[in-house]
Amino acid sequence: MSNAFAVRRNEDRMAMQLAVYVSGHQQHPGVETSLTEDISPHGARVRTKREWRADEHLVLAALRGSFQSLARVAYCKSREGEEGFVVGVEFVRPEGHWTRK
Repeated sequence: MSNAFAVRRNEDRMAMQLAVYVSGHQQHPGVETSLTEDISPHGARVRTKREWRADEHLVLAALRGSFQSLARVAYCKSREGEEGFVVGVEFVRPEGHWTRK
């Protein structure tokens, strides 16, 4: 993990479930529809069905609003008691805005 991201991860995150598209997986191409758990100006925690490796890149795009970004995977952990994973991502090239409605 880069030092810059380690510093940014200490910033406040807003718990927010927003629908997103996740794509860019090397072994499982295609687009997955998922939810964020929290977001900040520099990253997010996202639920996913696929397991990702640290430092892989993915594309994250909001279903509503104009937000999209190339993102770097900081970590990927199994969801306790549930199927799937949670992925912490650092936004590399964020564009647009999140919309709740």
